[in-house]
Amino acid sequence: MLTSEETKQLVQVFSEVFATKEDISVLEEKMEENASSILTAVDAYSKKADKFFQELLVLAHRVDRHEKWIHQIAEKLGVKLEY
Repeated sequence: MLTSEETKQLVQVFSEVFATKEDISVLEEKMEENASSILTAVDAYSKKADKFFQELLVLAHRVDRHEKWIHQIAEKLGVKLEY
């Protein structure tokens, strides 16, 4: 059987080696903060990427429209366009 002094020593050693509930709760809070900041950053990036892709789509349609006009003008002028 352990004496009370040996028990106190074991508790002291265990508290230094093993994490306590308080240590775990602090770690959980830090992880939640980090996860929140990561999600915020990912959300901001996804919004920027979505806006970029929408602008790219608009520009592609504009180029297609201009290309169509150029072909119509070339056809009316009798000019053969080469690619």
